[in-house]
Amino acid sequence: MATLRKVAVTTSLFLALGCGAEAAPPAPEPPSAPVPTPPPAAPPPEVPRPADVHANELGQVPVLMYHRFVPDPDSVYERTADDFRAELERLADEDYVPVTTAQLTKGEFDIPAGKHPVVLTFDDGDPSVLTLGPDGEPLPGSAVRILLDVAAAHPGFTPVASFYVNADPFGGGDAGGRALHWMHRHGFEIGNHTLGHTNLRSAAAETAREDIARGDAMIRETVPGYEPVSIALPFGAHPRESGLELKGPGYEYDAALLVGANPAPSPYSAKFDSGAVPRIRSQAGDGDEAEYGSTVWLDRLEAEPETRYTSDGAPDVISYPSGRGSPAPPFAAAARPY
Repeated sequence: MATLRKVAVTTSLFLALGCGAEAAPPAPEPPSAPVPTPPPAAPPPEVPRPADVHANELGQVPVLMYHRFVPDPDSVYERTADDFRAELERLADEDYVPVTTAQLTKGEFDIPAGKHPVVLTFDDGDPSVLTLGPDGEPLPGSAVRILLDVAAAHPGFTPVASFYVNADPFGGGDAGGRALHWMHRHGFEIGNHTLGHTNLRSAAAETAREDIARGDAMIRETVPGYEPVSIALPFGAHPRESGLELKGPGYEYDAALLVGANPAPSPYSAKFDSGAVPRIRSQAGDGDEAEYGSTVWLDRLEAEPETRYTSDGAPDVISYPSGRGSPAPPFAAAARPY
């Protein structure tokens, strides 16, 4: 059928030419639509000069330690929910940005220029830290709910933290399993605190090794595919056998956290020891051992801002004032003193 149409058209054209008629000019092609000009690419955000933000990426990083939250604390390891909210509000107001232990240990965090990293750590898996309601979300008044609320009110205050758990965390059973899964889905770090909260210093080496391995296995079995990368040492005690806390049957960690009493060195500093990361207990500015607590240390870092880690906003560069030390050898190529 197509062939017949082609013959007919050819015959008509032949007859027209044979009769002396001029062939009709070809119909003009319709004008092509103009090609839109793409808008110019937005310029990358301008990073301020390190000196303008007083960058010091060799400064100290507070690693804060929490345990449980109760209405009437009777221990230095307890705080009220209002205390916790006030401390988070202070951190946000003073330009701190939460990062995880894993990020700190690897030096892999990207925070805006002029901001300061802080690590929020929670030991023991107490239900006051995280209990999920019937809707699967953290209950009002729990530490995680407070953290989420403060972060929502302060854009840039990242709602992340590191949680170190023993047997039966967050109430145990189904509640504990749901809590660990929720943490994993929402980008929180889950770390080992040994299964039985064992004093690794006083325990025999084999006992210490076994309790670490059992705690690690509990996490992996509860959250399949998750691999813990850090451990918080119960009582801040290292085992007598060197290195046992970081590597053993079924586990291998990048970092071990102490109980501590002072900020941690920058992860880029030659002073940083990932096997002994100090922490600061969350505590008011008075009472027993207050000089080692968070209120006193945050006051000190605020009064001496040149001593704390302040970001330059450029993740591939380590900026710090000249004369303030030098990075550890693995980071020397990225060093930019000013």
